[in-house]
This record gives sequence, C-alpha cells and structure tokens, in this order.
Amino acid sequence: MHAVVVDVTVQDFEPALQSLKERIVPMVSQSQGFVSGVWLAPSDGKGHSVAVFQSEEDAQRMVDGLRANPENAAVTIDRVEIREVVASA
Repeated sequence: MHAVVVDVTVQDFEPALQSLKERIVPMVSQSQGFVSGVWLAPSDGKGHSVAVFQSEEDAQRMVDGLRANPENAAVTIDRVEIREVVASA
C-alpha cells in the first residue's frame, strides 16, 4: 500500500471545511484503490491529510488529479508526496 501525504495552508477555514466535506472527501474516497483517509484539523493555519491506496499507481493517479485541479482560494497545497505504508493498525 501507498499513502498520499498532503500538507496545506488554510486561508479561510469555513469555506475550506465545506469544500473538504462536499468535494474533496467524496472525490478521494471514490478513487480507484482507495483504502482509507484522514484529514486533520488545521493548527496555526496548517492542515495535513493522509489517504491510503492499494498501490503506488493508485496513489500516483490521486496526485495527478490534485495537480490537474487547482486548489480553491481557501486552501493552498504546500506539499504532496507518496510514501510506502510499512505498517498500519
């Protein structure tokens, strides 16, 4: 399994949360190979998420989709990386 780790800067929390719940979570959870995802509340304007996929190829498709759809005005993507999952519970 592979995880997509995303770090963001949240400029405006309420619109960002609405977009997360209405657009981002449904899109990610319906993606090919999706296993699980966690989106953390921002701290000092910085948010983090981890979405786990069955394969590195599935994770890469998600990253490609993120790059093809520019972030909204409420959130700026700071960093996206794919990491191998070595353990989970």
